[in-house]
Amino acid sequence: MNKSALPFAIPGAVSIVLGGVVSAASAGAPSYLSAWAVAYLVLVCGVAQLVLGMGQAGLASKRPTTSLLTFQAVALNLSNAAVLLGTLAGVPVLSYVGAALLFLALGLFIWGVRGTRPQNAWLLWGFRFMVFVLLISAPIGLVISHLRAA
Repeated sequence: MNKSALPFAIPGAVSIVLGGVVSAASAGAPSYLSAWAVAYLVLVCGVAQLVLGMGQAGLASKRPTTSLLTFQAVALNLSNAAVLLGTLAGVPVLSYVGAALLFLALGLFIWGVRGTRPQNAWLLWGFRFMVFVLLISAPIGLVISHLRAA
């Protein structure tokens, strides 16, 4: 595995496992929020982070700098923490801050693969698709979260 993917692969894998733990712990009395948290942990904190980190590692025309990787990892993981805490605690402003951090992180990922001429076009399209899905689903999730809190 490319070393530049590690800041995303490790928390991504941990998030998927944590999603399984939350699912098992809440199986006796499942709720909307526990099901949402499991899905968010697995799909956004886990799978999306793996796709973004590993995609960038495979696509970048030159190795991303340590500072770029740090900013991306911090923005993405703080975003996830803010959205999770904001939603679970019923504090929508935290979710809005999380969405803003997600948009920042996605911009940094797009920056990280600029000028890419990949050998495998599917990797580039998969990466772009993940960015698109996150850009579209974040505002939708905010509206749903806001309506549920109201």
